[in-house]
Amino acid sequence: MYVRVVRFTDVTAERMQQLRGRIEESDGPPPGVPATGLQVLFDESSGTAVVLQQFATEADMLEGGRVFSAMDPSETPGTRASVDECEVAVDVKVGD
Repeated sequence: MYVRVVRFTDVTAERMQQLRGRIEESDGPPPGVPATGLQVLFDESSGTAVVLQQFATEADMLEGGRVFSAMDPSETPGTRASVDECEVAVDVKVGD
């Protein structure tokens, strides 16, 4: 599995609500994004969010990254601060 990790700054609770609404209303990822999962972590006190976009293959991650990078900034939680494209090296779930 591969995960694209995107960190945002200048994130407000209002922007997170808007993002949550768009995600809940959608039928899945945006066109051209072969993602298998998504997690959004929000730290309201620091105004930051971390978005974890999951993909089955590296090629899928790179293709999804191209689409996400071309998105209008108004469709993101805030100002994109960093992007990491990672292969999952360890995945432990407690209690499963």
